[in-house]
Amino acid sequence: MSTAYLGKKPRLHFWQIWNMCFGFFGIQFGWSLQMGNMSAIYEFLGASPEQIPGLWLAAPMTGLIVQPIIGYLSDHTWSKKLGRRRPYFLIGAIMSSALLFIMPNSPTVWMAAGALWILDSSINVSMEPFRAFVADNLDEEQQPFGFAMQSMFIGLASFIAGFLPQILVKWFHVSREKLNGSIPHNILISFYIGGAVFFIAVMYTILTSKEYPPTEVKENEHAKKKNILHIFNEIADSIKHMPTQMKKLALVNFLTWPGLFLMWFYYSTGVAAQIFGGHPIDNSQVYTEGLEHANSTSAILNLVTFLFAFSLPFWVKKFGKKLTHSMCLLIGGLGLISVYYVHQPNYLFISMGMVGIAWSSILSMPYSMLAGSIPENKMGIYMGIFNFFIVLPEIIASLFFGKIMSDVLHNDRLMAVQIGGFLLIAAALTCFLIIKDSKIKSSH
Repeated sequence: MSTAYLGKKPRLHFWQIWNMCFGFFGIQFGWSLQMGNMSAIYEFLGASPEQIPGLWLAAPMTGLIVQPIIGYLSDHTWSKKLGRRRPYFLIGAIMSSALLFIMPNSPTVWMAAGALWILDSSINVSMEPFRAFVADNLDEEQQPFGFAMQSMFIGLASFIAGFLPQILVKWFHVSREKLNGSIPHNILISFYIGGAVFFIAVMYTILTSKEYPPTEVKENEHAKKKNILHIFNEIADSIKHMPTQMKKLALVNFLTWPGLFLMWFYYSTGVAAQIFGGHPIDNSQVYTEGLEHANSTSAILNLVTFLFAFSLPFWVKKFGKKLTHSMCLLIGGLGLISVYYVHQPNYLFISMGMVGIAWSSILSMPYSMLAGSIPENKMGIYMGIFNFFIVLPEIIASLFFGKIMSDVLHNDRLMAVQIGGFLLIAAALTCFLIIKDSKIKSSH
């Protein structure tokens, strides 16, 4: 049974933190399957290449709308059986798992796009409270380890999910043949497995973790503020009164995430076309080989993310959160810039490994730096608002970078990736110069 805490939060041991964060493995497993295969599903269903960016707007738009609302609601929820955040884990897991079974069976592009909107909304219902969950239950000294544990599960899930369609073919002899003229059988089965993993992992966290009940004052707050107008008013008021540290971290994120999106938009096709010298029509076999090599190096990125996450608490204790994050961003930026100058494809494993170091920090350090600067009774809503500074750059990049590619970069994909690297370096310098690093007192 949950027990209230007063003052200092009790220290949790390794397996308690593991249990709290394990649900993120399932969430990221489903998310990675979607990220890695959705464009292909659209094209299998007949979408043209110029339609793809618009069809992808589901993810940032749902994040922009859903996360602050779910954050507000979870701040003002208390269930004696499930606590504050876990009711949303459960609802999101049920809906997401169902959609991971339904979406790849969509018969048309627009049904798939509609299913993706619902799927992204459902994933956000589970994902957003997980950040607040760690901040709720861990003190400032243990928070870096908690967020690093989430990074570890994200990297591991991404690594496994990225290889799952190939594993099904090579190890279990699942066919790549299209079913009913829509999508290949191995991708369909991958989504079914993803739905099961999502639900089981989130349920594990729900059943093995606990939350602290709110104080009397906070319990009284839960009885108020139910109408939708008040929710939007409080979100607007929270944005208006964002803590100074959050505003500074928002600027760092606003520089960081466009660099990542440029990598996701153009890295794989840039490697296939400009390093391997392939073409999707005139030299498709070489082009496909290039795509597969790029995907292999991206898998190494996620493996490094998983492994480096174990060391993050050490670097934080040695150098502090600010310097750790700044150095990781710098390493990742240099990794992306180096892609432009690579002529031997195997060197890309080193480049992407460097990006994996940055990715591990990006998934944990900003949230750890943020958690200590926002009121505990608004942890959920501020974690949701913080997501604005991830999705807004994605929306801007989706809508406008195509014009820069054609008019300025002349469709040089690897130049776009290099620009992403410079943005990560700009984020590193900004973090180093403007972020205030709180001193963490170790308890022995």
